[in-house]
Amino acid sequence: MTTSRSVRGLAALAAGALVWGVSAGPATADTIRDGQWALNSYSAAEKVWPISKGDGVIVAVIDTGVGDHPDLTGQVLPGADFTSPGKDGRSDADGHGTGMASIIAGHGHGDGAGIMGLAPKAKILPVKIHVGDASNIQTGDGVEIGKAIRYAVDNGAKVISMSFGGGVKSDDGYQDAINYAFQRDVVLVSSSGNSPGGEIRCPACFPGVVVVGAIEESGDVWGKETTGPEMTLAAPGANIYRANGKQGYSTGDGTSDSTAYVSAIAALVRSKYPDLSAGQVINRMIKSAVQLPNKGTFPNDQYGYGVASPSGALAPNPEVDNGPKENPLVKRAGSGDGASPKSPGAGATDPAKTPQAGGDSPQASSDSKSSNGMLIAVGGGVLGLIVIVVIVLLVRRSKSGNGGGPGGPTGPGGPGGGPGHGYPPQQPGPGYGQPQPGQGYPPPPYPQQQAPYPPQQPPGGGNPYQR
Repeated sequence: MTTSRSVRGLAALAAGALVWGVSAGPATADTIRDGQWALNSYSAAEKVWPISKGDGVIVAVIDTGVGDHPDLTGQVLPGADFTSPGKDGRSDADGHGTGMASIIAGHGHGDGAGIMGLAPKAKILPVKIHVGDASNIQTGDGVEIGKAIRYAVDNGAKVISMSFGGGVKSDDGYQDAINYAFQRDVVLVSSSGNSPGGEIRCPACFPGVVVVGAIEESGDVWGKETTGPEMTLAAPGANIYRANGKQGYSTGDGTSDSTAYVSAIAALVRSKYPDLSAGQVINRMIKSAVQLPNKGTFPNDQYGYGVASPSGALAPNPEVDNGPKENPLVKRAGSGDGASPKSPGAGATDPAKTPQAGGDSPQASSDSKSSNGMLIAVGGGVLGLIVIVVIVLLVRRSKSGNGGGPGGPTGPGGPGGGPGHGYPPQQPGPGYGQPQPGQGYPPPPYPQQQAPYPPQQPPGGGNPYQR
C-alpha cells in the first residue's frame, strides 16, 4: 500500500500539497545490494566511484529526521529539529528521511550487505521538520521550511535535498531563504511531486531549484509523478531500496527517491570539482543528461533535460567549467516572482536570452541611429535649399535691379516649388516598431526551440543511463 507524505501547513493545506512515495514492504539485508538497480544502471562501482564518492561534501536532508542505522554509521552530523527545539535531527519515527539519507550516502555494512548510497562518503546534515499524512495533519509551512533552508546553509551544506512539497511562495521568508541559499552557492534539489495532473508545488516552484521527476528501470516515466514545464531532470524512482527508521530496509516509489539520487550526483560533482559554482554544477548535470530515444523532444515536461547521469556529470567539460557561474535555472521565463539570485562573483543572466545576446539594447540603438540620420539629412536639405534661393534672388536682382516681380521667393522656383526640394520622411526599415528576435522572454521555462543548452543525444548502444 502506498501512503502519502507531505509537508503541510495551513497555507499548503489550502493550496494542496505534494505527496511522497513511501515504502511498500520490508526487505532482508542480503537482497538489498543486488536490488539497487539504479547503482547497476549507473555502473557506480566501475565508472562513478573511482572518480568521486562525495568526499568532503555536506548534503542537508530536510525531511523527517535521520535515524540510527548501521548503513549510515559515521555519516550523519548533528543537525536541527524544528519539531522539538534542542534536539539535533538524528531521530526518525517515520523513516522517510532515513531512507533518503541512505540513497545519498549509505555505505552498507559487512561483506556487500545493506544500502549503498550513490555518494557514500558525503556527510548528511539532518534537518527535521513537521510532516503529516492524510490521517495526521500537523503544522509546518513555508515559514518553517525557509528557516530549515537557512539553517542548512549556515551549517555548511553545499547541496540541499528536499523530497517533499509544502508551503506557498507568499509564506513569510520562504523566497528569501531560497535566495539566501543561491547567493551562498548552494545547490537546491526538490521533487516534482507524486500527483499526476497536479501542479508542481513549492519548493520546486521556485526558479533556480533543480526539479526532479522519477523513472522506472525501463526508462519510462513513473506513472504517478507530477509533470510540468519546471521539470529539470529525471532519475530512478521506482522500486527503490532504502534504509528505514527501524534499522531495516524497505522499497519505495516516487520522486522523493529520484530527488535523493540527483542530490547525490550534485555531491559527487562538488567533491570532484570543488572550485565550480553551484550554477556550473547544475549546468554539468543538465548538459550531461541522457535523452532517451522515443521520449519526445527534449527538454520536456516529463524528463526535463533528460535522465541525470553521474558519470556524464563527472566527465571533463571545460566548456562548462570555464563558462558562466550563474545558476542556469534562475529567472525562469514567466515565473512572475521577479527573483533573480546570483551566484557569487557573477551577475544574474537569463539563460533563455543567451542565444540572442543583447536583448532589447541592439534594437533601441538601431532606432536611435536611424532617427539621427533622418534629422541630419533633413537639416542638410533645408540648408541647401536656402543657399539655392539666395543665389536665385541675387541673380534676379542683378538682372532686374530689385527683388520683386515674377519668380520671387514664392514663385515656381521657391521652396517646395519643384521636384527634389525638401525630403519626405524616411520609410522605416524591416520590422520597425515590431518586437525583434531576442526581445522579451520565450515561454516558460525551457522553450523547445530556444533551450539555453543544446540538446544532448543519447549514446549509441550500451546502458541508456550512462554517457
